[in-house]
Amino acid sequence: MVKSVLIFPGQGAQKVGMGKDLADRFPAAHEVFQSIDDALDFALSRLMWEGPEDELTLTHNAQPAILAHSTAVHTLVRSAISPVAAAGHSLGEYSAYVAAGSLPVRDAARLVRRRGELMLEAGEAREGTMAAVLGLATEAVEMACRQAGTAGSIVVAGNLNTPDQTVISGDPDAVARAGEACKEAGAKRVLPLNVSGAFHSALMEPAREGLDAALGTVDFADPAFPVVANASAEPVRDGGTAVRLLREQLGSPVRWVGCMEWVARVAEPDATFLELGPGKVLAGLLKRIVKGVTVQSLGTADDVTAFMEAHG
Repeated sequence: MVKSVLIFPGQGAQKVGMGKDLADRFPAAHEVFQSIDDALDFALSRLMWEGPEDELTLTHNAQPAILAHSTAVHTLVRSAISPVAAAGHSLGEYSAYVAAGSLPVRDAARLVRRRGELMLEAGEAREGTMAAVLGLATEAVEMACRQAGTAGSIVVAGNLNTPDQTVISGDPDAVARAGEACKEAGAKRVLPLNVSGAFHSALMEPAREGLDAALGTVDFADPAFPVVANASAEPVRDGGTAVRLLREQLGSPVRWVGCMEWVARVAEPDATFLELGPGKVLAGLLKRIVKGVTVQSLGTADDVTAFMEAHG
């Protein structure tokens, strides 16, 4: 059994074709995708595998698609791993609770689809945007946001991804002002993101009531191992705390640096970080947060086959 820390990607990792090789090669993965299709009463897997890309990218489709992919991979490798902790980036936190046995996958799929709908609606009600600031310390980015914000136009640090990569989020004019201030402060690049709203900011507040209602329909069990919450960067060990922090997560920063620093402390030298799901973004971020870490991304059928041949 591989002693492991599980990390799960968030929105932006989706792409047309995702997970199809898993379903074609592994009946257990096909069952996961079929179960989520049934739970949503919608052929999500067809959209994942055939597109179109612009429809897959919509928030309420991308979120359950990424959760489905991550859960399929976890289903295939769980017999070979012994997790000591887990974390997920924004949407990925829900995938982490599925892996920890806190949240049934069908409930999780319905939850994140509703979450995506609510986030999309909030973005339509009040236009917001996000931008990635590269090559500038988080503290300097936060200062630029404070200086750029006004009473009626806000901008905050929404994703604390690495010590020198921060995503800012808020009203478009405030994000633009903060971006310029970050460049003046020495940022290497400021990249606008193609998003439908100002996620992880106060502009998501209109979605909170609906998310509260959706979370209230699901019973969260205590996780089998700690899940580090985005909103607090602290471990969650009971279902009640999981629900409370998932509510907070919607409008709070993703404290990814803090999350990875916490799990690195409990992982000890012999634990392997496993990124489960589409892409390799989190592995790249992790290497910039925790030096000398062992991390492996498992997203494709070939990845899973090689891992199981080595450890299964």
